[in-house]
Amino acid sequence: MAFGSASAPTLGAASGHRRVVQPSQWAAAGIPSPYDPEALVTSLHRLHLPRPPTVVVGVLGPGERLVASASFAPGATRPNGWEYRNDLLDQLRRIVPHDLRRRVPVRTAVLLCCRFGEPEWTQLDGAWMWALRDACTLHGLRCGAYLTLTPSGWQVLGGDESGKRPSAGPVAGRRNDGTEAPPADTADQVMRASVPRATA
Repeated sequence: MAFGSASAPTLGAASGHRRVVQPSQWAAAGIPSPYDPEALVTSLHRLHLPRPPTVVVGVLGPGERLVASASFAPGATRPNGWEYRNDLLDQLRRIVPHDLRRRVPVRTAVLLCCRFGEPEWTQLDGAWMWALRDACTLHGLRCGAYLTLTPSGWQVLGGDESGKRPSAGPVAGRRNDGTEAPPADTADQVMRASVPRATA
């Protein structure tokens, strides 16, 4: 599966000081959806049990194997692509070494944004899209899919794929099956779930 390279054109550079990518810009970049987005969302959800507002970044190796992931609470109170990019870079540096010395990226970063509201594109999503694209370039990764997780289910923005499960869940503190979830992290805590990494 080809996700495009880290040297692809910059997205949303002229979208205002908060750096927001519009859906048309994301679609024009040709960033494809995962082969099995439902399996990807399910894996990230099982590892992190995200509750709004939480962002989960995953790193995929060859064959779309999940090699590392991290979840965290966004720091910026308003959509700000620059600050979101810095947050993502901080997480990526903790879970995988950069691949800047490689001529062609071999790993791909994807982003799952767990939030309230409708699954369609918002300014918040546009800021995270910009952040994902720029963080991938600066860490030597391919830019992969951007997905939302809301109470109504999950969706690949820029693609047609969506599903009702997993979802953000209507009741705080409970999983989708109704069982109790672990206590939520505070805003300044970071939770990471690493799985065996693919050899570079």
